[in-house]
Amino acid sequence: MALNSTHTFEEVDGIKCSIVEKNVSPERVEFLKALLELNGYTVVVAGTPPPKAKPAPAPKEGEAPAPVEPPPAPTTFTVGVTDVTFSPMNAVFNRELKDSAGTIVTAAYWRQEEADPKKDDWYWFHKK
Repeated sequence: MALNSTHTFEEVDGIKCSIVEKNVSPERVEFLKALLELNGYTVVVAGTPPPKAKPAPAPKEGEAPAPVEPPPAPTTFTVGVTDVTFSPMNAVFNRELKDSAGTIVTAAYWRQEEADPKKDDWYWFHKK
């Protein structure tokens, strides 16, 4: 959920993507996907691979091998966009993203700390 200063690239489901966020919940995926698609980006989502488990010990002579359990379903996801020039930090602070009402997305809205972005909540601009 953080706005990272690094601009990372990775393959997500075999597609070269600019990574938006990693290890996010399904609810966060829905929020990001809706917001980014509204702004014209193609979003790619893939389950975060589970940590590698230790290999099962070899069965002793005369014993049956231990059954292999399938990996658990992913509980967190990686979200990326196919536009490799996209940087979440630049998009938010350069005021490039808008919500469904046409209001500019603030950092607090991006982090889901507030329900809707406030129009005049840009503290780094001087108010007259």
